[in-house]
Amino acid sequence: MSVAIIYYNVKGGEIAHKLKCSIDNSTIYDGFTSELFYGHRALIFICSIGIAVRQISGLVKDKYADPAVLCIDSNCNYVIPILSGHIGGANELSKELSTILGCKAVITTQSDNENLWSLDLLSSKFNWRTNLFGCDMNGAISRFVNREKCAIYLEYKDFGTKYLKRDIPTHVSLLDRLDLGKIKEEGYSLLIVVSPHIYDFSEIVDHTAVISFIPKLFHLGVGCRKDADSKGVVNYLKNQIEEKGIYFDSIASLSTIDIKRDEPLILDILSQLPTSSFKLFTSQDLSKISVPNPSQRVLERVSTPSVSEASALLASNGGNMIIEKQCASLSQGADFTFALAQEWDTNWRGHIEFVGAGPGDPELISLKGKRYLESADLILYAGSLVPKELTNYAKEGAIVKSSADMDLIEQVLLMKEFYNRGELVVRLHTGDPCIFGAIQEQMNLLDQDNIEYSITPGISSFLAAAAQLKSQFTIPERVQTIILTRGPGRTPVPERESLSMLARSRSTMCIFLSASIAKDVQNQLLEHYPVDTPVAVCYKLTWKDQKIYRGKLCDLAKIIQDNNLTLTTLIVVGEAIDNRGGLSKLYSNEFTHLFRESRNN
Repeated sequence: MSVAIIYYNVKGGEIAHKLKCSIDNSTIYDGFTSELFYGHRALIFICSIGIAVRQISGLVKDKYADPAVLCIDSNCNYVIPILSGHIGGANELSKELSTILGCKAVITTQSDNENLWSLDLLSSKFNWRTNLFGCDMNGAISRFVNREKCAIYLEYKDFGTKYLKRDIPTHVSLLDRLDLGKIKEEGYSLLIVVSPHIYDFSEIVDHTAVISFIPKLFHLGVGCRKDADSKGVVNYLKNQIEEKGIYFDSIASLSTIDIKRDEPLILDILSQLPTSSFKLFTSQDLSKISVPNPSQRVLERVSTPSVSEASALLASNGGNMIIEKQCASLSQGADFTFALAQEWDTNWRGHIEFVGAGPGDPELISLKGKRYLESADLILYAGSLVPKELTNYAKEGAIVKSSADMDLIEQVLLMKEFYNRGELVVRLHTGDPCIFGAIQEQMNLLDQDNIEYSITPGISSFLAAAAQLKSQFTIPERVQTIILTRGPGRTPVPERESLSMLARSRSTMCIFLSASIAKDVQNQLLEHYPVDTPVAVCYKLTWKDQKIYRGKLCDLAKIIQDNNLTLTTLIVVGEAIDNRGGLSKLYSNEFTHLFRESRNN
């Protein structure tokens, strides 16, 4: 976005130069000309609003063409968007400038002030197309921001629908199916539909305004004879696809075999598609794809039994075939085939998310983890190891259950039950689930059934230990390695990873799950660490009843025994504890050129 910064006096000039240092592609102007209005996507006036309004008066057209216009007072107290708040991005730019200048952004747009969706921005934000029925966009927005009775139907899953489903306003009902009769009966003022399918809304538009967003979910695969005539092909494809009840605008890509890249028919389709995504595949790639309608004739000609179907399936990342190969010829010698496949993983289905709960403090969870907890239909948490307060984020109606009295099979069966119903499961593990988190066995069973899951990392207790000890666990030229390990218990430890072997490096060592064998831990470490090596025994890090005991390695077992420490105890060993020695090269004189270069860039 090119930005014009316009000022009129000395104080304004000072603010302008401060902004220019922080805004890419910005230019400062001493005064305004109409060419600036047409030549930039954003104008920042540093003056009174009256001056700014008079300057742009007569130039304003509509919110889809006008630049974002903002005004900052010369005392730098307020930044106010005055034109193109949503579409032009003035609201977002105002918030950015307020953080640069330390002033207040004055946003007057109702949807922003009430944290509601910006309906007029959703299409550009998620690359959707928009159809309106029974109203214009301003009318639909008015009903929405006035909190009239609204409904939303999200037929497929993509980044945009996941965003909407995660944060549905209280006055909006989420529909599990599109029943127009019931929508009319319930008296909804506004219906929002995100779907690639064509619906007839005529029976409800007299009472219910409809915004239909069309996501790009389908991939068109095309094959053709050499030098095939392209006349009428695009209209034919559009009619054929829309007869199947699918918007032509929902096509995300065109794909074919690489030897057809310059065919006039292919290029003509691409030029008229509502997408510019063009995917080419080799015959070797295509021949590996199993298709419903392989052709021996095609195999003999291009070394693959399929072009259109295989291309569509490859482009969709292994999705579902929606329209199997169709053969057509609109004129003599103009044979072509096409097929349509749906992008993989766009059907709503269940999902399991392993979430790291952090070491104990309920606030030490990532924003992403918190959002999963707020959206989950089932929260299965690791008993007394996870703070119960974290489950308070659960939405109304969610099932919250401790896994403390469940074995592995029971846990997985419960998660699969919710998954198979298309619901969201959060498996909440202490710390970071990938460090001694016991998720390997769960993932193994889920993999066997091809169940979708992913992992949201958490803050491990070793990181909390460094913070609580106010210690940097790596010291320049002294300690550059942190070892995360455990002593042998019910789970054996490979001999090559025994504490005595690891101790040879004298690294900072964080030892989990080993308080019950403290004497053995101490003896193995003393084989290589000095007896006066600092140790910290950390009990229930960041919990309300956290306790930390400092001492020397020779006293480790006694510290643990005297304080009756067993579970949820982390042992930290190494000279990095409480060490304030060492100087990072980052702050040495020989590296100051890095700072100068970063400033210059």
